[in-house]
Amino acid sequence: MSKQDAGCCEPLSEEPLAAQQAAELSTMFKALGDPVRLRLLSMIASRPDGEVCVCELTPAFELSQPTISHHLKLLRQAGLVDSERRGTWVYYRARPETTDRMAAVLSSVARPVTA
Repeated sequence: MSKQDAGCCEPLSEEPLAAQQAAELSTMFKALGDPVRLRLLSMIASRPDGEVCVCELTPAFELSQPTISHHLKLLRQAGLVDSERRGTWVYYRARPETTDRMAAVLSSVARPVTA
């Protein structure tokens, strides 16, 4: 039984999003509307150990460290990643419960309604 079958998320095809749900989800989708943030989330989520140090993310971009930190802050505020400071470095990990929720909404839109 999937999480959706267990009732964690109402599919759009059965019930429209409430205003509060739409506001929450739009913040998450808006955060991913920037290619840098989308790449950052992908880099974080694809790590085998589930987390990555900011020191490993910054060199992958031709952007300053403060700009990368700003993008990571927006991902954190949208609930897509969590962070933990360890000494001078900050480690980031994806929040699967949030990305699973977004995926459930998208899959419910794409799924045809059956009777």
